[in-house]
Amino acid sequence: MADTFDHDPQVWTAARLRAALADLPDETPIHVGVADGPGDFEGYGEYVLVDAEPIETDLDDEAPGDTGPHIQFTLFADAKAGVYHLDTD
Repeated sequence: MADTFDHDPQVWTAARLRAALADLPDETPIHVGVADGPGDFEGYGEYVLVDAEPIETDLDDEAPGDTGPHIQFTLFADAKAGVYHLDTD
């Protein structure tokens, strides 16, 4: 049997994000480090924040009787600016 572990990251709230950004100059770019695997930031991928918007979540996974819609605010990241080879796959 494969080894497993429970992964329960503390998801930031809008208030926590605001507090973290409070003293930054308005022109500061936001970089996003994406973990290689659950909790593994040693070889993280570096991206830049390119968009943020409210997204309605899929209600298929919700409990019976739960009323929607459920909206979560989502940050979108893309590869940093640079020269890349075309992905032909």
